[in-house]
Amino acid sequence: MTLTLTAAEQVLADNFAPWVLDLGLTVESVDTADGHEAVLRLPWSDRLAREGGGLSGQALMAAADTATVIAVAAARGGFVPMTTVQQSISFQRAVIGADVLVRARLTKAGKRMAFADITMTAEGSEETAAHATAVYALLG
Repeated sequence: MTLTLTAAEQVLADNFAPWVLDLGLTVESVDTADGHEAVLRLPWSDRLAREGGGLSGQALMAAADTATVIAVAAARGGFVPMTTVQQSISFQRAVIGADVLVRARLTKAGKRMAFADITMTAEGSEETAAHATAVYALLG
């Protein structure tokens, strides 16, 4: 079963804490071919900036985590109960005044575990702003 863009937006709206929804994330695309991928947009907001004007690491980590849930939903054809087991992130360059595209690609999606590689880039840039990996336990 394929997860449509509309269904992915509904997964986002129905399954996250209000403060995560306050980030303003939107689903740009979902791809169920091969690697099961989701791309979310984290819109620039001065509210998410840290001292010095760069987008905060906390916002980027939450965006990476959220994009992974959407990628898992794409792989499963819809939302299933899951929980983050591990997430690691490396911040490579500051994002200032630009939206961030968050691309989560599943590297393995088994019956009980999913593994993801997440790349975050400032819109209009090819350079990676942050890179994360995540492991999820699939509960349903």
